[in-house]
Amino acid sequence: MKLASYTVAGKPSFGVVTGEGVVTMNGRLKSGAATLLEALQANAIDEMRAIAAAAKPDHTLSGIRFLPAIPDPQKILCAGINYRSHAAEVGRELPKQPSMFIRFTDTLVGHEGNMIRPKLSDNFDLEGEFTAIIGKGGRHIPIERALDHVAGYTCFVDGSVRDYQKFSVTSGKNWPGTGPLGPWIVTTDEIPDPAKLTLTTRLNGQQVQQSGIDQMIYPVQQIISFCSDFTELHPGDVIATGTPEGVAHGRKPPLWMKPGDVLEAEISGIGTLRTHIVQEQ
Repeated sequence: MKLASYTVAGKPSFGVVTGEGVVTMNGRLKSGAATLLEALQANAIDEMRAIAAAAKPDHTLSGIRFLPAIPDPQKILCAGINYRSHAAEVGRELPKQPSMFIRFTDTLVGHEGNMIRPKLSDNFDLEGEFTAIIGKGGRHIPIERALDHVAGYTCFVDGSVRDYQKFSVTSGKNWPGTGPLGPWIVTTDEIPDPAKLTLTTRLNGQQVQQSGIDQMIYPVQQIISFCSDFTELHPGDVIATGTPEGVAHGRKPPLWMKPGDVLEAEISGIGTLRTHIVQEQ
């Protein structure tokens, strides 16, 4: 099942993607959930599946505007240097534990939205990433049970401002409108083994990244377990798992993103997240 957040005529909504349409869940759930985050907090995935199976789409995909898959997560936790190929291209040592940093919610962008290049830098880099959305929270989650805490998976782009990142990871990773998330969340029943998926990133139609998810240094279940040791996880939390080789600053010359570019992050079994690069005004 595919779960999406979107607006229709300016009204925020959420629902289930079925074919080329969506079955809106606002007003249909017993919990009265008004957002996908609230639906996950109410453990309503099975209820949404049953409603969608018996309903016709309320809107076509062309008639909605996608929001970030989870527009309002409590946490966005991101793993850095989690592919050996990426560590090699940027000359970094392999981390001895998952190397996590935090993003702000206002960095998120929806599918077909605008990714904003800051006016203070042209060192705007791309990082396509496989991402887990937490469905059941907890602390000190064992690795062997970590995937039981996942609601589903989606695509993410960790847009990075590299010259600022040299001084501080926080400043390089938290410019508004630099973190596309979507287009939707695919629930775990459709992806029993995320390690079998493949990530591909394209800039203006040209492939710049491709890797199996199984090439991560720390698999998603180990990252979830690690994060749950230092912070309590909650439904809707976003956990991005790092990027493979092919980033702009690992190339000579660097392939910085610029206004007018189109960026696509595709993960097999999930879909393609597409965004448009614009200049900050």
